Amino acid sequence: MDHVIGVDIGTQSTKALLTDANGRIVASSSQGYHPDTPRPRWAEQWPDVWLDAVVACMARCVAQAPGVPIAALCISSLYGGSGIPVDAELRPLHPCLIWMDRRATAEVDWIRANVDVARLGALTHNGIDSYYGFTKMLWLPRNRPDVWARTRWLLPPNAYVIAKLTGEVAVDHSSAGNIGGIYDMERRAWSDEMLGALGMPATLMPERLVQSSDVVGRVLPDWAARLGVPAGTPVVAGGVDAAMATLAASATRPGQHVAMIGTSMCWGMIVPSGTRAGDAQHPLVTMPHVINGMHDQYVFGGASTAGACIAWFLEQFSTAEPTGTAGAPDLLAQLDAASADVAAGSNGVVFLPYLMGERSPLWDAKASGAFVGLSLYHTRAHLYRAVLEGVTFALRHNIETGRSAGLERLDDELIVVGGAARSDLWMQIVADVTGYPVLTIAEDVEAALGAALLAAFGVDLASMEAVRKGWVTLERRADPRAATKAAYDRTFGAYVGLYPALRTSMHRLHDAG
Repeated sequence: MDHVIGVDIGTQSTKALLTDANGRIVASSSQGYHPDTPRPRWAEQWPDVWLDAVVACMARCVAQAPGVPIAALCISSLYGGSGIPVDAELRPLHPCLIWMDRRATAEVDWIRANVDVARLGALTHNGIDSYYGFTKMLWLPRNRPDVWARTRWLLPPNAYVIAKLTGEVAVDHSSAGNIGGIYDMERRAWSDEMLGALGMPATLMPERLVQSSDVVGRVLPDWAARLGVPAGTPVVAGGVDAAMATLAASATRPGQHVAMIGTSMCWGMIVPSGTRAGDAQHPLVTMPHVINGMHDQYVFGGASTAGACIAWFLEQFSTAEPTGTAGAPDLLAQLDAASADVAAGSNGVVFLPYLMGERSPLWDAKASGAFVGLSLYHTRAHLYRAVLEGVTFALRHNIETGRSAGLERLDDELIVVGGAARSDLWMQIVADVTGYPVLTIAEDVEAALGAALLAAFGVDLASMEAVRKGWVTLERRADPRAATKAAYDRTFGAYVGLYPALRTSMHRLHDAG
């Protein structure tokens, strides 16, 4: 039986899975790294960090399963923001300004003052914020004109890696749509009108747009030797990691909704094309879905930091020593155990998880994090639980924004994927805060498995029916408890009220810093 490799380039690690054509995992590998943060609220990455990780992870997978025939590869990736500026020989010219980066605030102001905002929203189904790649792209000519003058293309991370492996330059529709601002959602094409309005040369956008399941090209001989796969192995386009994780969770029809809680949080669902999600003040993010993308959209709301809040908390406030070789997971287990006995609502402490500004529904690059309600009574366990609750309140805030925008056909169950799913405490908090029974993937996999599934589909090893059924087992992890839900409803009301109450002070502190 032929096998496939699915790869996901994440913000803090790259993961690869080698599976058979039925989704059985034969080998896996991962490699960690960290984005560079040279200034407050800047976040960037040199792309060869990703390329090296992809090559190492795939090679290790192949080495773990010698002699297994590889029929195809597929690569998904984090949302690459500005994209990678490369020259005509695909040499990177500048770090990629990733989704987390919020430096393009002056560009946002310029767009609002000089571009028809209503027209931009009508064409792209997205809003204007420094999260979106098109605002970060504008930062480059204004601040790095030497780089801009030498740039041939701006490539999303997965497109860059695929171009290096195959020599073929193409962008999948999901990555193009997530750039916002310059992609026409109705036409499924670059928007010449908006490119012109923004003063951005259309030639910087690769002419070739492909479906996420399309074969972009084939592995070149030199790269094949490094990967351990045959030269000429097909490489499938892939797409944005949140949508790929949603596919991995077997969500392929309208109404299914999935929360991916990793470094950030993305709550998303599939809706028919033409559906507008949100308004000019509180839009959700819209892009073509990674399967059936000419007809379906993936719409999501996202918190800028989720698991990143946990990592920050551990780095700053944890003095416990690991009890085993797992390191940080052991510390998390200790904190989970200590916080399990803390009452819902953390005895009056609320955490605002805006440690890198905030995406939806606030869309405020100057928003900042806060613990509110502290007293001498509170302990580290209270604060840790408040962090879990704060991220989950952000999830609920996005779900309610989606409902108010007309996305009311939600299934009665919420699927959660990502690192958060390893915590029983957190999954119970999600159920109690949102009111949804929580399902998770038994196989503890996410976007990389979605990439493997698309690889199989792209070379006809898997049918559309197999894609719809998926390759995972969903298990019920937590059910909402009525009394706890009522307690969280009260705390959530306080959470929602804190941002508008603190917004002016947040902005003053940001500007003073």
